[in-house]
Amino acid sequence: MGSKHSILAAIRASNAPAAALPNLNQTWITYADRSRAFAEVLTSVGGRCEFVGSRSEIPAKLAAQPNFAAAKKVVSALAELPGNVDLAAIVDPHATEDVDFAILPGRFGVSENGAIWVTDEHLRHRAIYFIVQHLVLVIDEREIVDNMYAAYQRLSLGAKGFGAFIAGPSKTADIEQSLVIGAHGPRSLTVFCVR
Repeated sequence: MGSKHSILAAIRASNAPAAALPNLNQTWITYADRSRAFAEVLTSVGGRCEFVGSRSEIPAKLAAQPNFAAAKKVVSALAELPGNVDLAAIVDPHATEDVDFAILPGRFGVSENGAIWVTDEHLRHRAIYFIVQHLVLVIDEREIVDNMYAAYQRLSLGAKGFGAFIAGPSKTADIEQSLVIGAHGPRSLTVFCVR
């Protein structure tokens, strides 16, 4: 028997003692101003948060961003914020590799960690969340919850489909304490919270 099999056999033979599940009936972190806390945490992890009165204000805000002004290919899943690439017409998700900017809906935000829950509902290629250079998510300010406990209460984990929490742009750090933004995904994340 090889070492791999003997190691796996030893793992199977050992029985860890049963442990009680943690008690979830406790006081979780809350914020007097969820929106402000969300914006501060998102900023601390490298993202940007802008509050707008309505979605109609977003095009002017985007036009003021140099990355948007320089974008050649823009995908938008929001009718009021059109892009110049039809994501639904793309058959192979690899064809999205050169998209500069994506404007997509977020379902809700979490103040505790600045994360936004996204799904692939009404979105043909979920890869766009991770392959685009600059990502914009739009959420309703009323959809910001205090903490991850409240966030998980909103999820339907039994349903089919894709969902993920995104907090800030892609980033990585090495043992030399060198932080790199945009290492494996979007170089920037802007969240527009519609009041």
